[in-house]
Order: sequence, then structure tokens, then C-alpha cells
Amino acid sequence: MANNKLWSQKIPNTYLEKFSKKISKNYIYDYKKLHKWSIDHKEIFWNEVWEFTKIIGIKKGKILKKPKNFIQSTFFEDAKINFAENCLAKDDESDAIIYYSEKNIIERLSWNDLKKKIFQLSYYFKKVGIKKNDRIAAVLPNFPETIISFLATSQIGAIWSSCSADFGAQAIIERFKQINPKLLIITDKYYYNGKLINTLVHVPKILKSIPTIKKIILIPYEKNKKKYSSKYILWKDIFKNKYNKKFIKFNFNHPLYILYSSGTTGKPKCIVHGSGGTLIQHKKEHQLHLDIKENDKVFFFTTCGWMMWNWLITCLSSKAKILLYDGSPFHPKLDTLINIVDKEKVTFFGVGAKYLDHLKQNNFNAINKYKLKNLKTIASTGSPLIHETFDYVYKNLKKNIHLASISGGTDIVSCFVLGNPLLPVYSGEIQCAGLGMDIDVFDQNAKSTKSKTGELVCKSTFPSKPIYFWKDPGNKKYKQAYFMKYKNIWHHGDFCKKTKNNGFIIYGRSDATLNAGGIRIGTAEIYRVVERMNEIEESVAVEHNTKNNNEVILFVKLKQNLILNIKLEKTIRNMIKKNLSPKYVPAKIFSISDIPKTKSGKIVELTIKNIMNGKKIDNLSSLSNSDCLIEYQNIYEKLN
Repeated sequence: MANNKLWSQKIPNTYLEKFSKKISKNYIYDYKKLHKWSIDHKEIFWNEVWEFTKIIGIKKGKILKKPKNFIQSTFFEDAKINFAENCLAKDDESDAIIYYSEKNIIERLSWNDLKKKIFQLSYYFKKVGIKKNDRIAAVLPNFPETIISFLATSQIGAIWSSCSADFGAQAIIERFKQINPKLLIITDKYYYNGKLINTLVHVPKILKSIPTIKKIILIPYEKNKKKYSSKYILWKDIFKNKYNKKFIKFNFNHPLYILYSSGTTGKPKCIVHGSGGTLIQHKKEHQLHLDIKENDKVFFFTTCGWMMWNWLITCLSSKAKILLYDGSPFHPKLDTLINIVDKEKVTFFGVGAKYLDHLKQNNFNAINKYKLKNLKTIASTGSPLIHETFDYVYKNLKKNIHLASISGGTDIVSCFVLGNPLLPVYSGEIQCAGLGMDIDVFDQNAKSTKSKTGELVCKSTFPSKPIYFWKDPGNKKYKQAYFMKYKNIWHHGDFCKKTKNNGFIIYGRSDATLNAGGIRIGTAEIYRVVERMNEIEESVAVEHNTKNNNEVILFVKLKQNLILNIKLEKTIRNMIKKNLSPKYVPAKIFSISDIPKTKSGKIVELTIKNIMNGKKIDNLSSLSNSDCLIEYQNIYEKLN
């Protein structure tokens, strides 16, 4: 099927065009050539990115060491930066952070106020004994205090790690126990979908399991005069102290934060990312690929348990304002976030693909109600954005918009493939590989393929790779995670295809692909067909291995008050047969009440696949709705 061109209006005066002119004497813009140059001349390219994006720091020594060894390679090893200093890029009273909550709390924090609070908090950290490389852990909502806490941590060279407030005690302990934090920052409660949830109930379990925590800072969700236990240091009491206005520069590859793998297939892996690699990669993506500029308003709907929160914060280093939202994106109305985008004149709006799918399923039309005249870019990530949702955005949200589907992951805290303000947008396609990212698609014989589906790989090093895994002697876990399939080539685990437009289509995780009749297919292809039907809200497909064959089992979450009858089953099968292949017509279809997801909203196909193939499931605490797995277990027992 040919992918329709939906947008081809080049954004004027882009950073990408300026960058291209800077590095080319005989300037003729050609992204394919520019990308190849960024791979063939890595050292020159990343040095140019440093200069162009105006990184604050001391640059000296060799730009890239040990380039042929993926894990041991280092960028700017002798350079020094302070991550917080780079993010505090302005000195004035204009907004740096704008905050909305579903509880109708609205706050604004200026650049000067942000800087002052970071200096005050970092001074306090040092006063209570937090030193370079100590870990600070946080269980917090997506409000300004979380960003202040993170940047204050980075300011003194300590290492940050966070879970969003909706994580249960076990999920928090599984993560933080591995890194032995000295200090915990927590909120007392949060709101989601109109409900109040108490967070402090987790504290006794956390303290019992993690004895290294010596102090707890409490940030009340609402500014009230409520009294709390004396075991907590209250947030407001910290900012009465004197402070030093000084940034200390650390090594470019000094650890910045610890992120975690989903933990659905074992204990969450502790992925340590470096300050400089993260900064330069994010600035490249923000400025060159998404054209984020000074005074732009960037709003990415996220929680601080998802890497997009980390990605969003770094927008401050481009002198952009960032907008935060805490709560349900659909409370109290379907258009809650769109209303904020319009009201605040947001220029960049980022969401998970499932958010846009939900708007589409509910036939939401913004064009007749909202002008969104300042909005330049909509970014989508978290799961593949299907063709129909691309079409929906241009038809129902805004006609003249740069729709940037982006894909990467926690592993690199950034993107492998993403948007480009100077390239057309084709339905269902991610526009291009990221500059400096040596991306390819390998077939089953580990050979590059340009027309077939295969494995997403990266053939050479890049700055935002993890600097190491926590407590991983000999990089054993690191190697197992990315380098077991191909020697010295990063295996990302996405099943994808490169298009004739030099774009990419992601079909899902490669460990969850279906293999019926000897042909691999990405689950996203099935969802695209099935979720087009009005009766179906969501679906998940897995491979079921029998004695004689591999068969596809499809689970469907139906819209309210509907039942799965023989007629609907027949319609589903005919849709798949007609639009895909008879090989992918499911052997069995089951109606379920819910689909298991991670805390960041990703469907955990592998967990369902393991249940349907009789494998033990651990780490249920990594899921936001693990109770629904009982349904799948019951279905498995009936089948066997």
C-alpha cells in the first residue's frame, strides 16, 4: 500500500537548514547526504553540534575515543560541563515552567526563580551530606518541584533516579533498592481521573527495604498548612537558607541519572546515562530535528517515570519554556490537553500514540473548536502511530502541522528515528534516521535490507548510549541487553522496515512479532486493521505455540456494552484476511476487559505471550493493571 503524502510545507528558517549551510560550503540541502556525512565524519559532526547548539562547558581533548568498540567508546572524554547550568539558559522574569494539574492548579515559575530554587536546594543537599555520585531517589508527580529537585541533584554531581507517584511500593523498592539512595523525595498524594491517591502509605515499606535512606523530603501536592510527621523534612523549610551561586563543572560523561527497563521480563535493569551525552543528543534532536527555539512552548504529556520527562527537561537548554501537566489527560473532558495547548499558545505538543488513537476512536474534532494557530509540531511516541491516526491528525486536529512520529527508548534516553521539519510527512512513516545515528534494518541473515521487514540496529557508537549499567561487572548485563545478537552492533529489539522515502515504519517489538506460516509480521499491522472497527477499543495479538503449529491468538477489548458474538468474530477474521493475509487470521479470538500495560502506558505483549505459552510471570509490580492478567491465565488453562 502506498503511503500518502500528508504534509510537505518546509518550515522556514529552521535550525536544520542553518546547520546544513554552516557545514557545507556549496550548500544544496539533501538530508540523505547530510545524514551520511554525519555518520562518516562523526567527530566533526558532534563537534559542530556542540558549537551550533551552544553547549556551555570546557571543550578539550579528543572528541571520540575507541570508536570501534561500541561499549568502551567515549565522546568528549576530557571535556567538562554542568548539566543544570546548561538548562538554566536564561536570566530573566519570563516563564521557564508552566504547570497545570487536573485539580485546576496552575503555576508559573520564572527563569530567575527556577535558578534561585535550584541553588538553594543544591546548597541544602550538600549541607546534609550529599556528595558527588550519591544517589537521590524521588517518587513524585509531574510538577515543577520535581524538575527543581532533579536539576539541583545534577548541579552538585549527585545521581538522580525517579518513579512517578503512581508506582506501588513494590515497584519503587525493586528499582531504588538496587542503587542505595541516601535521600528520598516524595509527595503526600496525587490525583488521577478525579480520585485522590495517598502516596505516604508506601514510606514504611520503602524505609524497611532500603536502609541507606537517611532523610526524606516531603513535597505536599497542595499548598496547605497540614501538619506532617517529624520524620519528614518539609519542602518549604529548605528554601530559607543561604546559598552559593556557583556551577561546578564535571566530566562530560559524569553520570546524570539512572533510568530503568520496564521490568516485565525480570528485575528492572538500572541504566546509567551520562550528562554530556544526554545533553548533546537531546539538543541535536530538539533543535535540528524538531526545530525547538528560544521562547517556544514545549508541552509533552508524560510522567516522571517515563524517559520523555527527561527529554522534555532538556528543552530548557534551548531557552524554550516547558509546560507540565499532572493527572489524567482526559479528565474532566476529552479535550483537556488540547484546551491547554490552545490557551497557552503551545508551539510543540508531544503525546503517546495511544492518546491520539483515543481521540480518533472518540471522533474528536479540534478544527471546528480550536485554532491552535501557534502549534507547529505534534510529536508521537510510545508505540507505533498507525496510518489511520496520521490521517486523523491532519483531518481533525490541524491541517498545516509537522507530525513527527519518533522512536527510541529508555536505553538511549532519546531517538533512533524521528522527525525532520524539511522533509514531507507520509502516512504511517517516521520521517528519517537521526543525524549521527548509524541506523540500519537487518534481515534474518543479518544483512542490510531496504525493502523487507527486519531488526532495527545501530552499527556504530553515539553519545547517548548508556555509560554503564549499575552494578554490572564486566558489562555483562549491558552486552546481554544489546550486543548478543550481532557482534559490536546495537540490537534495539524493534521490528521495522525502511521505506522508499528513506523513512521508517515500526511494527512493534521484535520479541513479540508473529511467525505464522514462516512469515514474520509486526503486531502493529494487525492492530491497525482491527482497531479500525467501531466495535473495538483496543486489541493485542500473540503467538501461541502448539505441538503441531504456531497460531495467532487475538484478544479484543470491546467498547462498552458490546459482546463478542459469532458475527463479530467473522467480521474481524474477514478484515484481517482482506487487508493482510489469510496466514494471519487468528486461530482464536477472545474478549477481555483490559489489556496489561507498563506504568508508561505500553502494551506488554511479551507478558501475554508468556502466559499463553505456560511461562511463569514475575514482576507484576511493573504493570499499571496487573489484575487483568487473571483473565489471560484463565483462558490459557481452558486451552490446555
